[in-house]
Amino acid sequence: MRSFLESLYYDYIIPEQQLIPKDPQYRQLSRELSEATMAWKEKLSSEEFGELEALIDLQQQIQGMEMAAAFARGFRLGAGLMIEVFSRDRA
Repeated sequence: MRSFLESLYYDYIIPEQQLIPKDPQYRQLSRELSEATMAWKEKLSSEEFGELEALIDLQQQIQGMEMAAAFARGFRLGAGLMIEVFSRDRA
């Protein structure tokens, strides 16, 4: 079995691919989004729908950047907490 550090080094750990919310509403909202997207695809011309898809792609890129920043911040906070916990005098 690989160590955590080896898995991290070789990119076997990809947090964004393992992120599936456990909120019970997640699947329902995902289904609603898919249905709404299909409805817009039927309403718009192919060119207009392409523009809408480009807009959605931009939003997803922004969300990806926000998620990466939140992950890094959370990791730093957790690491800082561990450093403090282990560096305190054990009196």
